[in-house]
Amino acid sequence: MKVAPNVNPNDPIAKFESVEAVLEKYVPEKALKEVKRVMYGKGSEKLAVPADVQKIADAENFEIKVESMMKNAIPEQSRAPRKVRVAVIQNAVTTPTDAPIAEQKKALFERLEKMIDAAGKLGVNVLGLQEAWTMPFAFCTREKYPWMEFAEEAETGESTQLIKRLAKKHNMVIISPILERDSAHADTIWNTAVVIGNNGNYIGKHRKNHIPRVGDFNEATYYLEGNTGHPVFETVYGKIAINICYGRHHPLNWMMFGLNGAEIVFNPSATVGGLSEPMWPIEARNAAIANNYFVFGINRIGTEYFPNEFTSANGKPAHKDFGHFYGSSYAAGPDASRTPGLSRVRDGILAVDIDLNQCQQIKDVW
Repeated sequence: MKVAPNVNPNDPIAKFESVEAVLEKYVPEKALKEVKRVMYGKGSEKLAVPADVQKIADAENFEIKVESMMKNAIPEQSRAPRKVRVAVIQNAVTTPTDAPIAEQKKALFERLEKMIDAAGKLGVNVLGLQEAWTMPFAFCTREKYPWMEFAEEAETGESTQLIKRLAKKHNMVIISPILERDSAHADTIWNTAVVIGNNGNYIGKHRKNHIPRVGDFNEATYYLEGNTGHPVFETVYGKIAINICYGRHHPLNWMMFGLNGAEIVFNPSATVGGLSEPMWPIEARNAAIANNYFVFGINRIGTEYFPNEFTSANGKPAHKDFGHFYGSSYAAGPDASRTPGLSRVRDGILAVDIDLNQCQQIKDVW
C-alpha cells in the first residue's frame, strides 16, 4: 500500500487504503455489484488515465482516478449535454511543521503545481483544492505564531498569483482555499476560498460561514464566521459555490447555495477520522440529492505533528497532533449517484465528467 510521507501505516486508523479497496478484496464480484448499487446508486464509469499523466503520478507518488457520470443524465432533444470535467486534489503537507515558513510554503507550492499541471493534462475544466491548502492545519494549537505568517490577501497573495498563472495556463477555473488577511479592514483574518477564472482572472471569494468549536478544532482563536453570505459564482463552465468544511454539517447552508443557483458545490475540508469519518460518505451525497446539484468533497491527507503540545479543554491529555486526515475525496450527483473515493492515506486527483443538464432534469423528474 502506497502512502503519503506523513502517514504511519502502523497507525490503526491508517491501516487500510479505502472502503472500495476492502470491498473489492473480500466481496465476490456478483455481490459487490449489488453492494455498489446500494452504496453508489448509478455510480460512475471508470475511464482510462493517459499514460503520460500516469507516469507523472507514479513518479510523484499520487493517485489518479478519472470517472464519468455522463450516462446518468437523460439525453435531451432540445439541449446538447453540458459536459464539464471537474476535479479535486487532496494532499499531505510536505515538510515538518517546524521548518521555516518560507520552506513550507515553497514545498507546498511546488507539490501543488505538479499536481495541477497533471490535472491540466487530463483536460480538467474546474478544479477544487482542499481547505487551507497553503499550510498545515495548525488551528488546533491556538498559537498565533508562526501560523499567522501563512495568511495572505485574497486578491494579490502569493498563492493567488500562482493559481492565476496555472488557471490561465490550463484554461481552468480553480477554487483555492487559503488563510486570508484582509488588510483593507483592520487586518481581519478569515478562512476563505478564492475563485480564479480560466483566464487567470480573480472572480471572487467566499468566507467560511460556520466555525467549529469541537474537539481540537480551535479555529475561533483565529477567525470567526464569514460575512459573504452564500455566493454563487458564474463561470464559463457553470455556476459554482463553496461550502467550506464545517458548513457541510448544516443542511440550511447547503440549501442556500442551491436556492442561489449553484450547479457545482465544492466542500473543501480538513477533517480527521476520529471525529467525522462515518459522516463523510453521507453528507455530500445527501446535499447533492436534497439540493439538485453536484457536490465534490475534498479532504487532506496524513497526520501533522506540531512543535508544542496543546490541549482543547476536552479532558484529553496534551498532544502534538490533530489526528489522521483521511482524504477519501469523492463526487456526488443529484440523482444519488457517487464516485469511488480517493485513498485514505495518499495524495490524489479525482477527475469526473458530469452533465450539468442533470441538475434541471432531477428537479423536473422529482
